[in-house]
Amino acid sequence: MDRPRKPTLDTVASAVGVSRATVSNAYNRPDQLSAALRERILAAAASLGYAGPDPVARSLATRHSAAVGFMLGQQLSTSFSDAALSIVLDGLASTVDGHDHCLVLMPGRDRGGPRPETVARAQADVVVAYSLPDDAPALVAVRARGLPMVVIDQPVLPDTARVEVDDFGGARLAATALHDLGHRRFGVLTFALRPDGHGGPVSAERLATAPFRVTRDRLHGYLEVTGPQPIWECARSSRELGRAGARELLSATPRPTALLCASDELAFGALQAVRDLGLRVPHDVSVVGFDDVPAAAYADPPLTTVRQPLAEKGRRAGELALRLLDGARPGGPTRLPVSLVSRDSTATPA
Repeated sequence: MDRPRKPTLDTVASAVGVSRATVSNAYNRPDQLSAALRERILAAAASLGYAGPDPVARSLATRHSAAVGFMLGQQLSTSFSDAALSIVLDGLASTVDGHDHCLVLMPGRDRGGPRPETVARAQADVVVAYSLPDDAPALVAVRARGLPMVVIDQPVLPDTARVEVDDFGGARLAATALHDLGHRRFGVLTFALRPDGHGGPVSAERLATAPFRVTRDRLHGYLEVTGPQPIWECARSSRELGRAGARELLSATPRPTALLCASDELAFGALQAVRDLGLRVPHDVSVVGFDDVPAAAYADPPLTTVRQPLAEKGRRAGELALRLLDGARPGGPTRLPVSLVSRDSTATPA
């Protein structure tokens, strides 16, 4: 037995006795019809089981999808384990959702961002790039499509809207606080300097050529205050890698009295590493993070960290994306303030 054919725009037009364009206007341009005619068309559509125009077909016809693409540096599973990213994404999504736009996630690989082919076929009218390296191929694909773009954190691109924080200043705040307490021997834990970040000690050459602006700025902010110090690179921002990296830094003789961590996730791992070695925070080792995710206030001990307005960063990026969709110019970068939150993980060295 043949299955009944799915009703179409033409089916409704024939039943009501109007043109196909009139039925389309009932859904997409209701101001073009009288209220009575629109109600008659919608009633006929409901009786025929017609749910409305196909959004994919409509986007192909109009070349507009009303979607905001979100380009991530890493795979979704890795990205969503990052508490700071989750808060930024929540701020972005709440802004986009409030204006009847959908969010299209484009996961990356090895911190290098999405594949160019993914960007080329994504149904999106504007793109938000989250913390990608300067040379990410996905950025070329966005330009090739002529899509407007908002950058969160990095990279710095000409004629592109950007939302960022003062990473250099925030790192300098953290290092200065420890220096003022009397610390002179430091270890620095950072996330990847390059997409191929494999973990290990960082050379001056690797730091100088790093394509991640945020990483460069935070490290330079630390080192401006402390002078040259041992730096351990973690392939990504995770507690497990922070724990392993901190143990490497704390194995040096003489041992560092303070650890500067480029993210709270790395700092949480560092707290555990100190306990692994039978030491105490902050009596033997002080630890400072960066981000001030909610868990920082409940760490053991509560974590001193640099607070950045993560949700506000996402909201501002969403607002800029919506403005670009309306035809606005990118404008200059939006820089949000940071502050130091002092808790119980730092103290005068013993």
